[in-house]
Amino acid sequence: MASDDDRWSLDAFCASLTSVAPATVRAYRSDLEAFVLWCERAELSAPDGVTRTTLRRYIASLATRSYARRTVARKASALRRYFGWLVRSGLLDADPSAGLSAPSGTGRLPRVLRDDELTAVLDAPPGTTAEDPPAIRARDDAVLELLYGSGLRVSELCGLRPEDIDISRRRVVVWGKGSKQRVVPLSEPACDALHQWLDHGRRILATAESPSDAVFLNRKGRRLGPRDVRRLLDRRAPSPTHPHALRHTFATHLLDGGADLRAVQELLGHADLSTTQHYTHVSKQRLRTVLDATHPRA
Repeated sequence: MASDDDRWSLDAFCASLTSVAPATVRAYRSDLEAFVLWCERAELSAPDGVTRTTLRRYIASLATRSYARRTVARKASALRRYFGWLVRSGLLDADPSAGLSAPSGTGRLPRVLRDDELTAVLDAPPGTTAEDPPAIRARDDAVLELLYGSGLRVSELCGLRPEDIDISRRRVVVWGKGSKQRVVPLSEPACDALHQWLDHGRRILATAESPSDAVFLNRKGRRLGPRDVRRLLDRRAPSPTHPHALRHTFATHLLDGGADLRAVQELLGHADLSTTQHYTHVSKQRLRTVLDATHPRA
């Protein structure tokens, strides 16, 4: 008799999620296991018995069990990704989750790093990194200074080519979503860190097979990838921190300092100003927190 996972292929699906964080894989696995249990209680023993109506009933059942809207939205996302993978893998003929909708999330505000967290990440990493070779320290310094100092997306950073960086003019050409190009200033610390990495550290990690068009390399001499960036930040941050938090912090600090919203939009590479406006809420909340904590009559 086939096991539940043999019938539902959960192990294979989770193994296919190579581009997402381990925490996301665990969340998807948990969400799908809960869905499988619900299906089997309804006498559905495999994904080929699931219909669009099945999925809509399941989503409705989550709402009646008082799940938060954001949680229901995440579970629906897991189902869409799972059934899409089944179809692409040839395990299912049609995708019952196509167009499946769920209540949108509540728009959780991005996390902004505290000053002490930034200091730990950028200037005073924990002792666990003390034995890192100088080339690794130089690379990690440059990566983190670019993520915070220029607000780059991780994918943009990993795709950088040597010709994209102009240290003398303190700017970097970034290829963002939809292959849109923008020019972003480099901070002085980022220039210093890039100089150390490009002039000294990179040649130490490079091998005969290393891509010549990659600015950043991992320990094996291959192009640095998003998972490599997450790992290096895990080692540098005093508490769990997603790389995107550095971009959030970059934008919020600019707005806190009085930067124009459209200038921040251009620096971040947002196609729509409404996306950037989200950071104004972060900034206002941050200022409110400071006021409440420091003003005697707040």
